[in-house]
Amino acid sequence: MKLLDLIPENELKEAVISDYEKKLVLYKLTDEKLKKKYGMTFKEFEDKNVVKEKGFSWDVEDDAMGWEHALEGIRYIQETLKKIKEAND
Repeated sequence: MKLLDLIPENELKEAVISDYEKKLVLYKLTDEKLKKKYGMTFKEFEDKNVVKEKGFSWDVEDDAMGWEHALEGIRYIQETLKKIKEAND
């Protein structure tokens, strides 16, 4: 039995949209938190090579990885939500 046989397509779309919107908020919060912590955007953070500047400390490395992941998540989710919503029209 297929999932679409159990749950209507529009209900699945709404669940996916809701989940993605929650993730988007979390990714944006991460971005804002790290912008505030370092006083710069991720691009500036990379351009200034802050990880090296801070001696490759685990905290800064971890922030860099989390920040990059959050920004990629924002890009992916925004792109995917746009496609899902366009498919609904």
